[in-house]
Amino acid sequence: MKSSQLSSADIKAAALRLGFDACGIAPASDHPELKFFTEWLARGYAGSMAYLGRTASRRADVREVMPNAQSVIVTATVYNTNHPYSTEQTDPRRAGIARYAWGDDYHDVIGKRLDALVAWMRETTAEAFDARPYVDTGPVQERVYAQHAGIGWIGKNTCVINPRLGSWVFLGEILCSLTLVPDVPSFDQCGTCALCLEACPTRAIVAPGQLDSTRCISYLTIEHRGPMPEDMLSEVGSHVYGCDVCQEVCPWNQMAPVSADAAWQPRPAWDAPTLDALDVMSEGEMSGALEGSAMRRAKPEGLRRNIRVALANAAKAR
Repeated sequence: MKSSQLSSADIKAAALRLGFDACGIAPASDHPELKFFTEWLARGYAGSMAYLGRTASRRADVREVMPNAQSVIVTATVYNTNHPYSTEQTDPRRAGIARYAWGDDYHDVIGKRLDALVAWMRETTAEAFDARPYVDTGPVQERVYAQHAGIGWIGKNTCVINPRLGSWVFLGEILCSLTLVPDVPSFDQCGTCALCLEACPTRAIVAPGQLDSTRCISYLTIEHRGPMPEDMLSEVGSHVYGCDVCQEVCPWNQMAPVSADAAWQPRPAWDAPTLDALDVMSEGEMSGALEGSAMRRAKPEGLRRNIRVALANAAKAR
């Protein structure tokens, strides 16, 4: 028999059963942190990511996306695996690949789990409701809602940091028309630490919690199309897809838990490869390795460009 009403506790318990590592509820409100996005855009920090500007009004409030939204269910999933950090790597010919991209595409994996959570909710309650799940794809400022759902605070490196899980987490959201009891928002625990600002290879973190994407290695190797800016080439180092340095130096990640989930374990092609090994991959081999991978975002031509830049940097390092 279906229950007449779903509780926040029931939803969070179901989320954990479905494989999420944390779940919280935020009200679908006009949170003050949402307003910084337009200022960030005005500063030009989005670079060539024009789609962010086109959807700015919708990103200002989830109720612009779903007018009857009352609650935002936020999930966090650990993707950290038992492999060394890039900051422990000294070989300039070892390719740098962001940890989140080693395994299966998180959009697909987390998306299916969110769909399963919504399905469970519909099976459990007789109350009619609307729900819309997102995994880093829709016009939702997910980090703001994660903070207000008690998942973690937005750190100086702009990542959501959970005091138990660290920041190696994928976020997922379900916009929901149900009025659910919200969690207590997370509070900032970065303190006086500035390790991420000091360690950023390109000085892209221009102030605590403020990232200039046009200087960020993740932007340059994933989002930026065409040739890289000349003044940034050497700064990229051996990175061919993303960068984890600001998270690796974070004290909250020094004892971060690791996941045994097969979805996040490194695929052979992306398991600490050398630049030379990537450079000689055939089109077929690269296409196969990118199948079902988040690294499809950069496209093969983008990866080839990044590999060439990294090889040139490695030659200079020698």
